[in-house]
Amino acid sequence: MRTLLACCLLSTIPLAAEWHQWRGPDRDGHSTETGLLKQWPEDGPKQLWQVKSLGEGYASYSVADGRLFTQGQVDGRQTLVALDVETGRTLWTLAHGDSYSNNRGNGPRGTPTVDGERVYALGGDGNLVCVDAATGKSVWQVNLLKEYGGSNINWGISESPLIDGEKIIVNAGGPGASVVALNKADGSLIWKSESDEAGYSSAVIAEAGGIRMYIVLTGEAAIALRADNGKLLWRYEQVSNQTANIATPIVDGDLVFVSTDYGTGCALLRMKPSNGGVAVEEVYFSRDMRNHYSSSVLVDGYLYGFSSRILTCMKLETGEVMWQDRSVGKGQVIFADGLLYLQSEDGTVGLAQATPEAYKEISRFDIGRGNYPTWTLPVIAGGRLLIRDQQMLTAYDIRANQ
Repeated sequence: MRTLLACCLLSTIPLAAEWHQWRGPDRDGHSTETGLLKQWPEDGPKQLWQVKSLGEGYASYSVADGRLFTQGQVDGRQTLVALDVETGRTLWTLAHGDSYSNNRGNGPRGTPTVDGERVYALGGDGNLVCVDAATGKSVWQVNLLKEYGGSNINWGISESPLIDGEKIIVNAGGPGASVVALNKADGSLIWKSESDEAGYSSAVIAEAGGIRMYIVLTGEAAIALRADNGKLLWRYEQVSNQTANIATPIVDGDLVFVSTDYGTGCALLRMKPSNGGVAVEEVYFSRDMRNHYSSSVLVDGYLYGFSSRILTCMKLETGEVMWQDRSVGKGQVIFADGLLYLQSEDGTVGLAQATPEAYKEISRFDIGRGNYPTWTLPVIAGGRLLIRDQQMLTAYDIRANQ
């Protein structure tokens, strides 16, 4: 009876939400976790652990089955790293790519993607690796630039691979192979499409008119490709700039929001069936939301994102700006348990209400910064706020009941 009662009680404890890919479960910057602190102590949430051995790089992290996966450049090699998310203890490391150097910071940029028993990671030099998540043993790898004839982009390949069923989707940037779909089991080619240069953005899944598609912000345009064969469905170039297209597209039903900086702006597109495929029409183009290296989050019909340096709330359907605020300074934003989590590139972390009424900050604390801006996207998993500054990763306890 005691055993049965214990099992019943354990079954009522919610499992910690996982963050198995770039920008969370649905690639939208949302965490599904609840029961989080509504206000932080003056000096910030309690620190659980900290590691200082990740190496150089801006890669964010994924969390699944008690493991945290990220990348860093260690001893001159791009390296995939697995940590115990409870303690920060290193479980395994795998050097999988050549050294990547850049005047804006060395090392890998892409976030690993966890899919069941395997993890997939893309280095700054275009090296894509599939690894056993438990052991760190390499299953297969392919250098996308060498295999598909692309050239590396100015600040290094930064994409986080998208897994959809049996396919892995990446923006290889080669002639006739801008976007490729590979078999996730062995890395073999399923289809290739278009000839755009690679962007710094990551693909998302969408569906319209009964057609499943991948939307990719390449180095030249926002494009949509059929999931089954890679055929181009639509292309939109006005949002592209000549420097760096970085932010992840946001999909809301038949609406697609895309944004870039360098003086460009944002666009809301509406997808509709057309001649057996899907076309888009521009709902609006605006310069009021210019996402640079970070992506907006959509909450209850409103976008919250950094327009260059200014945190901005914009109504998705109309482009109307509700408010703007300098907030914590230029940075990143994610959403969890009804609140916005903000992280500036100068090491300030903030908590604010997600409301179109006005900017309403609740708490903030400082983590400082090293030689480079704090550009890595923060993650929420298992009641922890995980923040990286180059080689250093810190876990904070943000559970309401500690």
